Amino acid sequence: MASLNITFPDGSVKVFEHGVTPMEIALSISEGLARNCVVAEVNHRVTDLTRPITEDAVVRLITWKDPEAHEVLLHSTSHVMAQAVQRLFPDVKVTIGPAVENRFYYDFDAPVPFTEEDLGRIEAEMHTIIAEDQPVTRREISRNDAIKFFEELGETYKVEIIREIPEDETLTLYSEGDFTDLCRGPHLVSTGKIPAFKLLSVAGAYWRGNEKNKMLSRIYGTAFPSKKELNAYLLFLEEAKKRDHRKLGKELDLFEISEAIGQGLSLWFPKGAALRKRIEDYWYAEHRKRGYEIVQTPHIGKADLWQTSGHLGFYKESMYPVMPVENQDYYLKPMNCPFHIMIFKRRQTSYRDLPVRYAELGTVYRYEMSGVLHGLMRVRGFTQDDAHIFCTPEQLNDEVEKLLQFSFDYLRAFGFEEYEVYLSTKPEEKFVGEPLLWEHAQESLSKSMKKMHIDYKVDEGGGAFYGPKIDIKIKDAIGRTWQCTTIQFDFNEPERFDIVYTGSDGEQHRPLMIHRAIMGSLERFIGVLIEHTAGKFPLWYAPVQLVLIPVSEKYNEAARRIAGAAITANLRAEVDERNERVGYKIREAETMKVPYMIVVGQKEEEEGTVKLRQQGGEELDLMTVDEMVAFLKKTERERS
Repeated sequence: MASLNITFPDGSVKVFEHGVTPMEIALSISEGLARNCVVAEVNHRVTDLTRPITEDAVVRLITWKDPEAHEVLLHSTSHVMAQAVQRLFPDVKVTIGPAVENRFYYDFDAPVPFTEEDLGRIEAEMHTIIAEDQPVTRREISRNDAIKFFEELGETYKVEIIREIPEDETLTLYSEGDFTDLCRGPHLVSTGKIPAFKLLSVAGAYWRGNEKNKMLSRIYGTAFPSKKELNAYLLFLEEAKKRDHRKLGKELDLFEISEAIGQGLSLWFPKGAALRKRIEDYWYAEHRKRGYEIVQTPHIGKADLWQTSGHLGFYKESMYPVMPVENQDYYLKPMNCPFHIMIFKRRQTSYRDLPVRYAELGTVYRYEMSGVLHGLMRVRGFTQDDAHIFCTPEQLNDEVEKLLQFSFDYLRAFGFEEYEVYLSTKPEEKFVGEPLLWEHAQESLSKSMKKMHIDYKVDEGGGAFYGPKIDIKIKDAIGRTWQCTTIQFDFNEPERFDIVYTGSDGEQHRPLMIHRAIMGSLERFIGVLIEHTAGKFPLWYAPVQLVLIPVSEKYNEAARRIAGAAITANLRAEVDERNERVGYKIREAETMKVPYMIVVGQKEEEEGTVKLRQQGGEELDLMTVDEMVAFLKKTERERS
């Protein structure tokens, strides 16, 4: 029998028989390695440990310590869950079951939707399947045979998926015991290799995410290489649950997504509006300092505008339906950029006028399917902290560096210190603009980040069709990352709107255009802030900074005078005049996470001195009202 040369990551080469499996290679090294192997990478493709190797190959054995192992574990556990569900509920049809970040799910067409109470039974059956240590096998099958196989099982959803696959494509099925599913793999060698798992929740999900399709039952779960890691993740989920901005938004009386108003549309209560206004004020001040001109644009625009911009061609499915007005078609705006371009076009521009920086807190409207809406994080109406910069090619690097510095300064002001930065480059096929322009823009972005010593990853082909971009993801207090800042080139709209400037040579030139959003959207940024701080906002943007608590009705007037001094200094102070006990009012202020409170009684009225009580109970030294105001203003300025 022919032999194969197997090259390992360290460059060493060993000879094996034709058809050797990665598991046999691992056993030839040590039994311990074989026990810890999950899958293998063969010629840069991740594959099952039992799959024969039929040509010379570079092989990397993937163990539980490698990041690729976790996705394989999650996906293998999802198959065990689907098998358990079909054992317990034979009438259930299986749809899809992918691995997502640290979790997996399967969508089922169940005659009776699953409930949280069903999870215990399903978990118990999964433990049985794992104890059975069923081998997991892979087989290749033609498209037509796969259709026949799943038609006989009555798995109509699988048949629908397969019919959309080209006829000449070979498919793979994975089987364990009495369960088989269409799957690319790879998988663990047997069900018994699953170390630790937990089912998390049930939810509804439309088939293929389309609300016109049937509502399915989705079961979420997670799995980890050890019980210790599983328990750590479950504790993380508990902490995340406590920080859920939807829960805290209700408890702190900040906002509501009301069914009466419409899904994905946020209603801001007074405290939420005060929080939002403080962030807006900071945004405006920082933009004025950095040479931006503030503009304001309409919420709707004529169809011709969106035709010119390309939105009706590329983006119509995310736009709301047309609104006919006096024989003209109008659309709610999904983006602000065409309006900013029209402002730029209003007059002739010289190279001496550039760069031009327009900024707007502009509310836009995008149709999102109800299944993906999520509090403030995914809404249908939201306010972008939008800006568009028009510059010459010579100004490009300087503008990018200023943008990056502005972004990091802005995010640090809100307590974000850790970031993941990505450079997304030209897509392989669908793109506008000359490749040379793309290279120049990508090089400028890369050069600027290197000059500023910013560590970044390259997302090859991840740019939008109209230009490369930089994405900044922020890391919150419990380690989650959130997409935030985007710095995006646009080779599309300057051409479509034919915008020009007069160069030093007297000729007309096309300016470069940069889209930019630092927060992304105000709604989403506030949602992230709520979860990052767990609702304990720092003084400088807290909706209510100070609560005055009179010990009885007799001291209401004194409390009002102290609050008045704070309000005159532009601090956000309130007096709690309710006919409740002092202890109750203090607990209420703590529950509402107000940074400071003052209990007002006879001493405060007669001596004009106060004691600030911080959230959590610590009292500061006695001070006059003027000293108290000065202290709070200083703390606010320092954004501590």
